[in-house]
Parts: sequence; structure tokens; C-alpha cells
Amino acid sequence: MKKYLVSQGDVWDLISFKIYGDESFMDVLLDANPNLRHIVVFTEPVYINVPERPAVEQSMSDMPPWKQ
Repeated sequence: MKKYLVSQGDVWDLISFKIYGDESFMDVLLDANPNLRHIVVFTEPVYINVPERPAVEQSMSDMPPWKQ
């Protein structure tokens, strides 16, 4: 499992976007870091565990019209 050093002011969805390119994977990060779940905004640098990005199948109905 990889580690990531968060920056002051980071929030879970922003970290997810930085790492995975999608903020919807923040629950994956929260599950991998149960001891840090209480933090909303990071005030100091800390390393978090970063699991591999889960494979997600996207149906055509989930995609915007220009990608269908």
C-alpha cells in the first residue's frame, strides 16, 4: 500500500481527486485510514495509506451525452 503526505488545508475529497482523479473515491481513503476519519480539514502534514484505485465499470447511462 502506498503512502501520501497530505498538505495543510487538504480535505478527503480533494486528496481523492489528487490521487485518483476522482473525488468519489474518498470513501476508499477513509476506509484505509480509520484512525484519521475524524479529521475534516488537515491542519498539519501527515502520511495516509493509499490503496490501489478500485476498478469501476461505468455504464453508458452514467456518462455525459457527449461521451456516449
